[in-house]
Amino acid sequence: MSQPKSAEPRPYHHGDLRRALVDAARRLLEAEGPSALSLRAVAREAGVSPAAPYHHFKDKAELLDAVAHEGWEILGAQMTEAKNTATGMQQLTALGIAYVCFARDNPALYRVMYDAARDKEALPDEMEGKSESAYCMVRDTMVEHGADPAAEAHLELATIAAWCGAHGLAEMAGFKQFEHLKDELGGERQFLEAVLNHMGLFQAKHSAC
Repeated sequence: MSQPKSAEPRPYHHGDLRRALVDAARRLLEAEGPSALSLRAVAREAGVSPAAPYHHFKDKAELLDAVAHEGWEILGAQMTEAKNTATGMQQLTALGIAYVCFARDNPALYRVMYDAARDKEALPDEMEGKSESAYCMVRDTMVEHGADPAAEAHLELATIAAWCGAHGLAEMAGFKQFEHLKDELGGERQFLEAVLNHMGLFQAKHSAC
């Protein structure tokens, strides 16, 4: 009779190890924060051997870059959906609100997206290098609603200003000091819309739905 084999790590059968590792990293990220992330911890969360992540990521930094990449993709998709459900100048306000809501709903992922880009020489392609990126969507929407594409420096500055406005609002929107304004305006969305409209960069001719 053959002797039973000693326990060994089970081979990975899910088909997409990289996808599973990024998903595991996101779960750990939101549950415990960036400090809890390591390739070993992610392997454990994904149910694979400690060596498995090294088939796709040489270190934690590469894993975080992959997580950040996914964050930019999700942000872009949510902003696209928001723009498509709005009309006219309301589209700019909708983009800003979608940005703030993404940051609120994915706080740890949101931080990693910017932390991963902070020390690099160029901004992530997912931010401004692709024509369909979230950043370029803001710029192109401005052009669609009257900005002059030939005035490149002015358009770039306006896009940066709008992006920074939404970024700042994302940082502060959850402050308890603003609860009375949310109550007065009828809710969080109305508060976000009002702040963005007061910046002028997201000014809408009609109220957002």
